[in-house]
Amino acid sequence: MKYYSTNRKTPNVSLEIAVTQGLASDRGLFMPERIDPMPESFFHNIESMSFQELSFEVAKKFFGEDIPDQILKKIVFETLSFDTPLVKVKDNIYSLELFHGPTSAFKDVGARFMARLLAHFTGNENKLVHVLVATSGDTGSAVANGFLGVPGIHVHVLYPKGKVSEIQEKQFTTLGQNITALEIDGTFDDCQALVKSAFMDKDLKNRITITSANSINVARFLPQAFYYFNAWAKLEDKTRKVVFSVPSGNFGNLTAGLFAKRMGLPVSKFIAANNANDIVFNYLKTGFYEPRPSVSTIANAMDVGDPSNFARILDLYQNNHQSVVNDIMGSTFIDDEIRQTMLAVYQTTGYLLDPHGAVGYRALNELLSESETGIFLETAHPAKFTETVEQVVGKGNVPMPEKLLSFMKGEKRSIEFPARYESFRDYLTGLK
Repeated sequence: MKYYSTNRKTPNVSLEIAVTQGLASDRGLFMPERIDPMPESFFHNIESMSFQELSFEVAKKFFGEDIPDQILKKIVFETLSFDTPLVKVKDNIYSLELFHGPTSAFKDVGARFMARLLAHFTGNENKLVHVLVATSGDTGSAVANGFLGVPGIHVHVLYPKGKVSEIQEKQFTTLGQNITALEIDGTFDDCQALVKSAFMDKDLKNRITITSANSINVARFLPQAFYYFNAWAKLEDKTRKVVFSVPSGNFGNLTAGLFAKRMGLPVSKFIAANNANDIVFNYLKTGFYEPRPSVSTIANAMDVGDPSNFARILDLYQNNHQSVVNDIMGSTFIDDEIRQTMLAVYQTTGYLLDPHGAVGYRALNELLSESETGIFLETAHPAKFTETVEQVVGKGNVPMPEKLLSFMKGEKRSIEFPARYESFRDYLTGLK
């Protein structure tokens, strides 16, 4: 399988180059040259398959031509050491709980898969690979923990100072070993811009080997298609139309869902559920994409003003606005609406939402018809945002998983940087 750049100004590359390079040399994002549909027999047998088994079948469609089955199966089965349960919240609305992995966030799936795939490609090399990752919250912790202790790889997590929750911060600043946290005086967009600038710096890339673990990397976002299939497999009534509501920041999660649909997953519609950062919502309404600086919200992992993966969505639909809106609806909610949703759902159903899941739930509650089944992605455990959630539902009502408590006991270690590429470059050129 070859991979092309969304900017189409560079030759197609192999999976290994796409994964180890991260971003195409023309600043585009890599896309697989084709999306093969799953056979009908797969959907007939899907209910009898485990999450790991069905994911292996999906993974073969993208990676099977480049990775031997035995190795790919090991990567998939090691990645998915946890389930993604489908929980009924009310009537025809379900929560796809993606927080049962090691860092209690959906990004555990993509990060763990990528760590193992990258280790497979670099395992026989003697050079050190530096993984650069910008995070607005959960990406950093998932990537850091996914790569922790992997030989030959060092992870550098860039995050906006004061704009992630304490638990999120502790999950990647307390690890040590091959993980370094870089605290940037700016926004997530600034962090993302620093990473992209590093990839475009030819002199830097001649000095050190760098790649990205953000969802701009194909090995990070493609595995996220696994749990869309797993959600559908768990539905008792498969005759109703299915709508997925996806809390959206950098849009890797939604892009993976669109890939699943192209592979034959019976999805009627997707909802791109936004917080106050409504750039894509406005595109869906007007056909014009106008990025702008992000604003801070209580759903901080979605605070993105220029989502990278939207380039993949436009490419998937050949830049045809009507084709995009045929599959994707949009919604946007401010902080007060998110709080109202968290409280109302908790009081009426007892289900505890995190701020991001609340955005996804509210979008379904407003846009879903009675004939449809809605599934929203609960992307992180509410305890990762304990202070915010407890302000809404009351103190003591947010259980703290033991795995998150263990992170809180660690000592924060980070390096502070201004949001200037010159400073970041000086840091990188000093690495071996």
